[in-house]
Amino acid sequence: MRDAAKGWPRLRPGPAAGRAAAFAMIAAVMAVMALAVMAVPPAAMAQQGSPPATGKAAPPAAGVAPHLNLEELLSAVVRVRTSINPDARTVENLGRERDGSGVVIDDSGLILTIGYLMVEAYAADVITNDGRKVPATVVGYDNDTGFGLLRALEPLKVKPMPIGKSAAIKEREPVLAASYGGMAGVAPAMVASRREFVGNWEYLVEDAFFTTPAHNLWSGAALISRDGKLVGLGSLIVSDALGKGGRAPGNVYLPIDLLPPILADLIAEGHSSAPPRPWLGISVNEVGGAVVLGRVTPDSPAQKAGLQKGDVIAGVGGKRASDRAALYREIWAAGKAGDPIPVDVVRAGEKQRISVPSMNRLDHLKLKTTF
Repeated sequence: MRDAAKGWPRLRPGPAAGRAAAFAMIAAVMAVMALAVMAVPPAAMAQQGSPPATGKAAPPAAGVAPHLNLEELLSAVVRVRTSINPDARTVENLGRERDGSGVVIDDSGLILTIGYLMVEAYAADVITNDGRKVPATVVGYDNDTGFGLLRALEPLKVKPMPIGKSAAIKEREPVLAASYGGMAGVAPAMVASRREFVGNWEYLVEDAFFTTPAHNLWSGAALISRDGKLVGLGSLIVSDALGKGGRAPGNVYLPIDLLPPILADLIAEGHSSAPPRPWLGISVNEVGGAVVLGRVTPDSPAQKAGLQKGDVIAGVGGKRASDRAALYREIWAAGKAGDPIPVDVVRAGEKQRISVPSMNRLDHLKLKTTF
């Protein structure tokens, strides 16, 4: 049964779960639901930069399952440990040994994880919640979305998590954030906002989930809907989950709807079949209304073309870039990977145009030993 006012199905612990842990989990879920729908004083909401709550209970999610075996559901969230090539391009920023979560999504042991955990890996292990360690192989990586795929080389003996529809999840809706570790790794959360996420490393997600409170083990964590389906994958921790100028610790999750269009390609080819975007190898920051080059990736097109840290990037081909998102869109619209990108730069007060011979970022990474 479910509580119609809360919208959550009754969470039924597996036989190995203690009653105290199960009841604590249910209480936490109901508490976050109450927070999601309760009326908040207007002054407090204004301070947080979020619109006032309606005070109405959220309607039940469509197709809510009558029962969820929480222990069985969480068994699909496994620990992922990877070892990275010594000469990998990503070692400087991400390290050689990486640790996070992944979600089993089919009966053959296919595991969805966040790409930065496994890109340029030569070995991977998956650890289930009951402590079994199973080797895994790299299946594919998508630079545009940030998704990565692994496959266990031995049966995991867990039930895959069903994939839901992230488009159906609304702001202020309660969800579960689950890392590896079973009941110890799950926590209630709320979708604080849905908006684009723009990274400083030539990365943009159009409709990301921003959730609060923050989950400390976010890398590759599962975002689970009220009907027990995977709707997002953990990517980052942020301080502005509310958006609109408000500050609140939270996490960014990639919407699962980005996966189905590329899944078959990742399994068959290791990457998407879509034309690759032009990549320059820049990290940019927004400073005083300008887009400023903060770092140039070694041996990248940007370095070879002579772009320098501190350059103000005014635009691309005469089209102004007012912020990072605008800059990325102009770069991607200027051609395909391999085409020269005309970058307008202000250096020492003088404007100049530098032609940067772009490339496919996958060609810059050390992927030979993985796929």
